[in-house]
Amino acid sequence: MGSAHLTSLLKITHPLLQGGMSWVSRFELAAAVSEAGGLGVIGAGGMEPEELRREIRSLRAQTTQTFGVNVPLLNVRPDGNAGIVEQLIDVVCEESVPVVVTGAGTPRRFTERLHGANALVLHVVPSVELAQKCEQAGVDVIIAESQEAGGHVSVKGLSSFSLIPQVVDAVDVPVVAAGGIADARGVAAALALGAAGVQVGTRFIATHECNAHPAFKQALLSASSESTAIYCRQAHASRALVTPAVKKLLEMESEGRTVDELIQFRGRGRAFEGCIEGNLDDGLLPSGSGAGLVQSTQTVAEVVAELTQGATRILGDLGKAISPPARGSGTDAK
Repeated sequence: MGSAHLTSLLKITHPLLQGGMSWVSRFELAAAVSEAGGLGVIGAGGMEPEELRREIRSLRAQTTQTFGVNVPLLNVRPDGNAGIVEQLIDVVCEESVPVVVTGAGTPRRFTERLHGANALVLHVVPSVELAQKCEQAGVDVIIAESQEAGGHVSVKGLSSFSLIPQVVDAVDVPVVAAGGIADARGVAAALALGAAGVQVGTRFIATHECNAHPAFKQALLSASSESTAIYCRQAHASRALVTPAVKKLLEMESEGRTVDELIQFRGRGRAFEGCIEGNLDDGLLPSGSGAGLVQSTQTVAEVVAELTQGATRILGDLGKAISPPARGSGTDAK
């Protein structure tokens, strides 16, 4: 299914979704993306239920456009709140959120209920097998996310170029490509591979509307192609910028430390310290492998225009470059 079907289904202008990143996808960013014609997404992963409710209502005060909320279905909180996932789902249903993005767990638990609340369900998967299971579970859109993405990833995941076309071939629902897409070339490549749209996360951190700490944004601007790494491969593997905390975690893994030791060191607060407080020594800065492509801090509207218009030009030029001249066009006449 093509981009036109996706944009019609989600009621957006551009086949561009903003990744629902914990801590740095608040209502300001999501509203700005939706206003620019994409799908803005609030990241509920680090929120409490009433906090999420306030975010949803604040977003609606800024835009009438379609938006979404990302709810991770795997509870990785060490704070003992075993019912947090159900509580967040309660909020999105009560607040009539039009699009819910789920991941890190099976969508079968909540898809029927979300559909009953008139929400579209988009689920993030790292493999063809899981994409097929999600289609059987009734999800409306599949987000095929490669190992190149920031935040939680599958250590057995494929690269975007391998994953996207295989998922597209395996399911009949629209497929959105995610992982390592940070510029117009990545958008064009994903669409050329058969995706109906793209999800972009890291690039939106370096925008004026994102609530990430300025030190986090500057770290992205300074990043190179070697600046990210996957850590905690045995316990909720994640990709982030290589800060001292990540180096310590990688060192602990190489020493053969236990999963409990890794989880204890990682804790829950390090991502908040890095993303919101700007602590580049002790904090974690989730980022995709395309961090080295982020060159400037811009407005959301500028980023959306850059990605969508740039991809349109690239695909148009590509079509002209690979298509032979039509017979009778005169270009091969002697």
